[in-house]
Amino acid sequence: MPRTEAHSTTAPPFRRPRLVPAGATLSEVFAPSGAEAAAAGFVLARLPRGTAPILWLQDHPAARESGRPYLPGLGPRSLLLMQLSRPADVLAAAEEGLRCAALAGVVAELRGNPPAVSFTALKRLALRAEASGLPCWLIRQAAAEDLSAARDRWRIAPLPSAANPDDPRAPGAPRWRVELFRSRSGRPGEWVASHDRTSDRLDLVAAVPDGALDAAGRAAGRGTLR
Repeated sequence: MPRTEAHSTTAPPFRRPRLVPAGATLSEVFAPSGAEAAAAGFVLARLPRGTAPILWLQDHPAARESGRPYLPGLGPRSLLLMQLSRPADVLAAAEEGLRCAALAGVVAELRGNPPAVSFTALKRLALRAEASGLPCWLIRQAAAEDLSAARDRWRIAPLPSAANPDDPRAPGAPRWRVELFRSRSGRPGEWVASHDRTSDRLDLVAAVPDGALDAAGRAAGRGTLR
């Protein structure tokens, strides 16, 4: 799994999320319309590296919206891609994949809120992931945040890429605004995440809303900052 480093900023106080090691639980990532690729990129950066493949599942609406992961950009990872017509089939394949010791993890992309994505179905995935020691990620495209048994639940939005040190006109490291809004054993918070492809490392910086530091400085000047 990519190494993770955290860097604090002056405000607000930095809180490091619990980044689950490869092989522990079920996590959900919610991507609004237009952020589907951001969610896939964030999950790819979190997947374990090595020779064992990742089972990547998509229902047809999710595949039509976001396409397939860009395989040349995966680095030292390999994927087994499977597209299925029904969300129930995606969940069943994910559960079966979590029984396979030859895999390094399972990712499932689903669009919307199909009835098959129930609390019971996600509870089965969470228990199977924890029993098998494999990470399972569920990417929820344009979905409402309904009742879930996922241990970690994330919201994600794309950000402009970091500056490219070699060519200022070229894109640099990908960046996302991520929020861990529910966690069974971690502390919720919001961060800017960036993936360093060279070192295969995920960096986290505490998110600071636009103008927050200026507003704090003005308040301090008036003697009202507490």
